[in-house]
Amino acid sequence: MYIAITFLISILALLMVFWGRVLLNGSWVFGFIRGTVGLLFLGAALLIVLVAADVYSYRNLAEEHSVGTLSFRKTGEQRFDAKFSDEDGLAQQFELHGDQWQLDARMLKWKGPLARWGIQPAYRLDRLSGRYLTLQDERTRERSVHALDGSNYGVDVWQSLRGLDNRLSFVDAVYGSATFLPMEDGAVYEVRISHNGLLARPLNQQATSALNEWQ
Repeated sequence: MYIAITFLISILALLMVFWGRVLLNGSWVFGFIRGTVGLLFLGAALLIVLVAADVYSYRNLAEEHSVGTLSFRKTGEQRFDAKFSDEDGLAQQFELHGDQWQLDARMLKWKGPLARWGIQPAYRLDRLSGRYLTLQDERTRERSVHALDGSNYGVDVWQSLRGLDNRLSFVDAVYGSATFLPMEDGAVYEVRISHNGLLARPLNQQATSALNEWQ
C-alpha cells in the first residue's frame, strides 16, 4: 500500500517538473512571472519527492507482528551493550546506561475516509533509550538515547504532522512505545507491534527473572 502511495506522489512530482519546465521554457512576454512560477513548480516537485522518500521508509502495519529481538550484555555498573536485530535480520549494537530500556516507534494512524478505504497504519522504529530507576540517577548520571531509523532526506513528515497538534482530520502522528523493562546480563526480549503500539516479552530465563523481580 505504501509503495502505491509513494508511486502516486512521485507521479505528482513528475507533473510538477513538467509544468515547471514548460513555464521556464516559454516565451518571455510574461518572463518574470513565468520564470518565478516555473521555479516554484520545480521546488515543489523536489519537496514532493523528498516527502515520498520519507513516506516510503514507513512499514505497513496490517496486523500484529514481531519487529525484532533485543539482547543485553552487562559491561559495567548500569552499563550494557544492547544488540537489536530487526525483522529483516539486520543487527545494530548500542551502549545503554541505566537499569531499564525502552523502544519507541513513530506511527501514522489514518482516520475518516482513508481508514474506511482500508489504508492500514504505518510505523517506523525511532529510538532505543535507557533509564535509571532512581530519580537522582536519572538527573545526574549519563543518559543514553540512540536513533534507530531517522529521516535521511531533510524532510520529516511525521514531525511536521506532530507540529500540527493532530488537528488534521485524516491522520494522527503518534508514538508507540514499549513499556520500560529491566536490563539484565544475558537477557533477550522480543518486541512486537500492533495498532496500539509496541509490546515486549521475555525470550529466556534471564529476561523472565529480571521481569519478575522488577514487578
